[in-house]
Amino acid sequence: MGFSPEVFVTTLVADRTNAKHGEAGRAGGDVRSDLRVVFELRDSGGIEVELRSRVALYYGEDIQRQTRNVLATLGIDHACVGIVDEGALPFVIAARLEAAVKRAGLSAGKQALPGNIAGLPEPSAKDRLRRSRLYLPGNEPRYFINAGLHGPDAVILDLEDSVHHAEKDAARLLVRNALRGVDFGTAERMVRINQLPLGLTDLEEIVPQSPDLILIPKVETASQVAEVDAAITRITAEHGVTRPIWLMPILESALGIENAFAIATASDRIAALTIGLEDYTADLGVVKTAGGNESLYARQRIVNAAHAAHIQAIDSVFGDVADTEGLLRWGEASRAIGFEGMGCIHPLQIEIIHRAFAPSSAELEKASKIVDAFEAAQAQGLAVVSLGSKMIDAPVVNRAIKLVARARQMGLIPSREAGQQ
Repeated sequence: MGFSPEVFVTTLVADRTNAKHGEAGRAGGDVRSDLRVVFELRDSGGIEVELRSRVALYYGEDIQRQTRNVLATLGIDHACVGIVDEGALPFVIAARLEAAVKRAGLSAGKQALPGNIAGLPEPSAKDRLRRSRLYLPGNEPRYFINAGLHGPDAVILDLEDSVHHAEKDAARLLVRNALRGVDFGTAERMVRINQLPLGLTDLEEIVPQSPDLILIPKVETASQVAEVDAAITRITAEHGVTRPIWLMPILESALGIENAFAIATASDRIAALTIGLEDYTADLGVVKTAGGNESLYARQRIVNAAHAAHIQAIDSVFGDVADTEGLLRWGEASRAIGFEGMGCIHPLQIEIIHRAFAPSSAELEKASKIVDAFEAAQAQGLAVVSLGSKMIDAPVVNRAIKLVARARQMGLIPSREAGQQ
């Protein structure tokens, strides 16, 4: 018979009469970068750790040491712990141990935070580039480790739809620790919390770790945003968090779409507005199609509300990973109606999305000429801008300025600072 992680960890804790028992994490099969923990409180005997790991020769002592340190931090003096390790990093080990202990009904109010290895990146600007945001299931650490290497503008550590309801508590701790233990590179660090009121519990763990942006799912009224805003304000004050934490409400119902502008202006923290098309089309009782005619009204309303509120409009995800041509067409059409980015569910979609939301060389050349003509007119004190024999209206100038500024953000043309060196 082959090795069974479940048999291994469950046979370690023989005293099944002890109610102080908890389990967390996964092992076996195709599991990577995770571990399975079975914890049982004992009355005496200190900490007994039984470890099975393919890297025990190299890291077994470190895992044992961390296990004892985490339990000590959580106030546990006597316990039996069975661990099957599948290459978990320290931030994962700490989260799984804490989850198992708390599922045993112990250590309420205590945390076993790993060292802040990743450090804090520069604060995220409210108007930063958000062409792509890559969803990462919040209870699957294997997707976290190299996510930043794929070059998304943002990563979303998801606590909502991608996490089974029985694993919400464990995922919350894992995402909290990932904000401390994973370097996501230049990607903005977003967290999608659960639908309220459970999302407020997520905030208690997540906000002290200074995420850049919180996505609020299934928003239908401005009061829901205000509730999240108030919770963030309280938690940041309690924990001394001074960095900005932005909000992105997700509108996923007919009512949410009708309240789009009120939601977009419900808090100064709101940096963008987006839509969830699966839930929206389900609310309408229609089929979500590749062309998107059934959601065009809702998407246009998102764009209009966002621009009226001077924030970004971000489109939904494109669900068919294999249909790269369809993704490109969707992204180009999305940009054409005023969106500035969209979500993605696979790293292969990132480059295509960036291409779809980039101006063409012809657009950029024309816009650059208009901006140059405008700046020349300004330098000469002229109120009228002309390009060749044509007079350029102010709205055309403004559109060209925005396009050139966005191209600089994308790195398509040098920044002014680089050009002056």
